[in-house]
Amino acid sequence: MTEAETRAPRADATRNHDQLLAVATRVFASADTEPSMRAIARAAEVGIATLYRHFPTRESLVDAVYRGQVVRLTTGARELLDQLPPAAAMRRWMDLFGDWIATKNGMLDTLLAMIETGEIAHGQTRTELLAAITTILDAGHAADDLRRDVPAEDIAASLIGIFTVAPKPHREVLASRLLDLLMDGLRPPARR
Repeated sequence: MTEAETRAPRADATRNHDQLLAVATRVFASADTEPSMRAIARAAEVGIATLYRHFPTRESLVDAVYRGQVVRLTTGARELLDQLPPAAAMRRWMDLFGDWIATKNGMLDTLLAMIETGEIAHGQTRTELLAAITTILDAGHAADDLRRDVPAEDIAASLIGIFTVAPKPHREVLASRLLDLLMDGLRPPARR
């Protein structure tokens, strides 16, 4: 490797990359269908060449957004527990999950193709998300804030069901009501 290949990216390049990633995430989350790379560049107020310099293919952009959202969910569990009681952390985490689902909707075709080819390991993502839910559940059990008889898999399935019938952002009020109802069911009987 040459020195140029091993050097860390310049600060402005990192900032541009992060800004493009943030804009792409917002565009994917608000889209009903997959937006074009040109639409993402326009939303980021950069030329298409700048977008392609950071993300040479649609797949590389989708991969970066998807992985960023998974990291947000997995680290978000611990961060929320540092700030809130377990039940409140679980409810806020559910909102993060809804944001993740909404983001996936705007890149679904590409994402499914990448999962099918093995570019994205769907099983690994599932494992990471279930671990995040379990982290909150364990804290909730210790604080007697969440029921002990509900496994992480049931919560994940419930969340997928809720966001299937009440996708964000179109039905945010309905999704919020259903998430609150799910939370009521997760509290121990004495805390309802």
